[in-house]
Amino acid sequence: MAIQYARPMIGYLATGILVLALLRFGQTIFVPLAFALFVIALVAPLQIKLQRWMPQLLSLLMTLSATIFIIVAVGSSVTWGLSRLGQWLFVNARKFQEVYVRWTDWLEEHGFAIAGPLADRFDVTWLVGFTHGLAGRLNSFAGFALLVFVFVMLGLLETEDFGKRLQSPAVQPLGMKMLHANREISKKLRRFMLVRTFASILTGLIVWAFAYFAGLELAAAWGAIAFTLNYIPFLGPFVATVLPTLFAIGQFDSWQMALAVFVGLNLIQFLIGSYLEPLLIGTSLAISPFAVIFSVFFWSFMWGVPGAFIGVPILIAFIVYCESSPGAAWIAVLLSAKSFSSSRGASI
Repeated sequence: MAIQYARPMIGYLATGILVLALLRFGQTIFVPLAFALFVIALVAPLQIKLQRWMPQLLSLLMTLSATIFIIVAVGSSVTWGLSRLGQWLFVNARKFQEVYVRWTDWLEEHGFAIAGPLADRFDVTWLVGFTHGLAGRLNSFAGFALLVFVFVMLGLLETEDFGKRLQSPAVQPLGMKMLHANREISKKLRRFMLVRTFASILTGLIVWAFAYFAGLELAAAWGAIAFTLNYIPFLGPFVATVLPTLFAIGQFDSWQMALAVFVGLNLIQFLIGSYLEPLLIGTSLAISPFAVIFSVFFWSFMWGVPGAFIGVPILIAFIVYCESSPGAAWIAVLLSAKSFSSSRGASI
């Protein structure tokens, strides 16, 4: 009896491993495809509404134009912020080098021998290269964005027809289940991105104000960086907190001021990410914090930075499909935080 149940499980496990391997090694195609499906889920309702008042091609053009404008605006903000930071670090490289040498010498005098090896790797040259490298990688996404654009354009042209095909008798009852699941995913992703955008704008404004009143230079750049990186759960806010803290060490040459910047930025991220966002999202997207963290880091491992961004949307889609399947509903229950009345779920 045990062997009977073990064989199907081994088959499912082997299939899952092969699928993950395919997603990993075929990321050149699958990452743009995943992003395209994500964008389509967000903007398809807009195009469908526009088609009621104008021809399909015109509504497609307007939808794509609005989508491209928003993506370019968000991407340009972090590119601009990192470019300003890189320029500032280059001009003030000598000052930062002196501060880091003094700090590492002090740490070594007090028995922290690891400070030497860290200083060799984590000096100003590394910081300048890191910021310029981030900005360069963002600018190199042009080819990736072009492929996503092609997928989105072709997908939007077929969205309405695909919905009709799902309603045809030949694909029932699976077709209607997929149709309802897709609509639910689209609804939840729009809510997720709406709340995420509001939280990102609020985070950027508050970080800018905090940096300005704290005397931290490049306040506008820190606000722009915090605004964009807030779209990446956990990893984005972490980077947006650590970079200004390191910058404060070099600017003020004071561990007290650097600690104040670190505490202040973490408090901002905590209040918005752990309280305000779950409050606005509500129970409809209440997901286990462990599931959110695992999804972000897992898809970061699979697909890098794009995977970190799209990890939570993939998790949302996975949970919706599990909810629609009687055999997999238990997975959705385990990944959800809805059953705990005292919890608002994860900060996503």
